[in-house]
Amino acid sequence: MPYLGEIASFCTAMCWSTNAVLFAKAGQRVGSTTVNVVRIAVALVVMFMLHLALVGTLFPAGAGLVRFAWLGVSGLIGFALGDAMLFEAYVLLGPRLTVLIYTTWPVFAALMAWTLLGQRMGLAKVCAMVVTLGGIALVVLEKSRKQPGQIRPRRFGLGLILALGGAAGQAVGFVCSKFGMAGDFSPISANLIRVSAGALALWTWQILRGELVPNLRKLKDTRAAVLTALGALFGPVIGVVLSLYAINHARYLGVASTIMSLSPVMILPFAVFVEKERVGVWAIVGTVVSLGGAAAMFLI
Repeated sequence: MPYLGEIASFCTAMCWSTNAVLFAKAGQRVGSTTVNVVRIAVALVVMFMLHLALVGTLFPAGAGLVRFAWLGVSGLIGFALGDAMLFEAYVLLGPRLTVLIYTTWPVFAALMAWTLLGQRMGLAKVCAMVVTLGGIALVVLEKSRKQPGQIRPRRFGLGLILALGGAAGQAVGFVCSKFGMAGDFSPISANLIRVSAGALALWTWQILRGELVPNLRKLKDTRAAVLTALGALFGPVIGVVLSLYAINHARYLGVASTIMSLSPVMILPFAVFVEKERVGVWAIVGTVVSLGGAAAMFLI
């Protein structure tokens, strides 16, 4: 069936938009660090169970050293280093600028796919990609235009570097995963290796800083625990498995990553119908433009 990778990318964006809402709600109650620690713990347990049920083993021990290396690096960058830079960028720049800069990650992915994988997109697809990202940028800017905030120059410079680092890290993680899954390796096995590497790095850092136990104690907030667990299912489990399937089956990594980036657009219905937020004209325009660009990438 054609476009399976692109369809999986679209489903990934839906999962990530749901995951973002759930994590935001949980983070408001217990803090983003606690959410980050707990979500990867939940994801690891679920991935072990999923791998046992669908593959027949608890862990893909026979994956081979090369796969472990590529997927391990992908997990370290994607779940640990990249997210750490992104969360710090949120603090320094605020969510508006951080998300806006982070939406450039498909550009990094497309450039890496071109240079390392030989995936050269035609001019029409590149234009559709730019249109889609432009539409997403309009949505992000419109959503927070009334909360510009004040950023000191020193904070801006470091925040910009961290936000770009998070975007580049996301792209590097996917390219490493692409190499690690060569030969139709199971995305479920691949994600289990990635989550294991990310969890090991994150928990080691938390233990060294003496923050792991205090963060886990915050799970006494039952509502936050449930929201985090649900977010982990939609994000690091279902969403990431779909994204790994997508990058292995879509013709172009740049196209797949651009479609995955539609999550800020997909959050809008929640904002309107659940949070009762007023959506401006430019957000609507951005939604139409980004979805039109995404559709064009399917058809061109």
